[in-house]
Amino acid sequence: MKVLISPTSVEEAHTVNQAGTDILDIKNTKEGSLGAQMPWILRDVVREFGGRDMLISATLGDLVFKPGTAALAAFGAASCGANYLKAGLWQIANYEEARELMEAVLKATRMVSDDIVVVAAGYADYKRFGGLDYRTLVKAAADSGCDAVMLDTLIKDGKGLFDALTLEELAEFVSLAKEHKLLVALAGSVQIEHLADLASIGTDIVGIRGAVCPKADRTKGIQEHLVREFMAAASLLQPQPV
Repeated sequence: MKVLISPTSVEEAHTVNQAGTDILDIKNTKEGSLGAQMPWILRDVVREFGGRDMLISATLGDLVFKPGTAALAAFGAASCGANYLKAGLWQIANYEEARELMEAVLKATRMVSDDIVVVAAGYADYKRFGGLDYRTLVKAAADSGCDAVMLDTLIKDGKGLFDALTLEELAEFVSLAKEHKLLVALAGSVQIEHLADLASIGTDIVGIRGAVCPKADRTKGIQEHLVREFMAAASLLQPQPV
């Protein structure tokens, strides 16, 4: 199970890199759960850390149904050299809109590279804001040709992944995704104590930020010793069948 950690700056990326992780996920927390970071910051992180063992992920934002805008964002992030692109399907009304938007993101990404992992990201707390449910998310991701699917939480008010969905529901999400040969990422106030459950249902990637910030406050800076503690715990686990 890979660990994805989300720094917001080159400085935080240095901290995470020093402590070690599998994927550096560049985002802008000021613009939401999957807020897009400035391209010059993404480019600088890629130049500093890309091309080695470190993989670089970029968020495209919590998106509305504007496929052209999403496609242009994807082209820009792909051109900066990211290995993963995550598109947040926020104000997306239904399967048709989700599929069309992700098809646009995928097509724009493939103009740059066939190797970039395109991730359709939805929200485990979809019931709180009338968002896309996780079953529809998986179907749209698969039918649009995405490589991976992800659940995070949109509303950052102390409630996390396991407050939004039960372990059984998360296991169903993972199973559905695997049936379509999609990689699966899970995030949303994930803590060390959640790792065993996430590994048990076959999660491929776990995404964090708050867990490596003081007092689990994602608005605070990432701390190297907390990254080391989290990575040590994650290294002890391997995905096992439910």
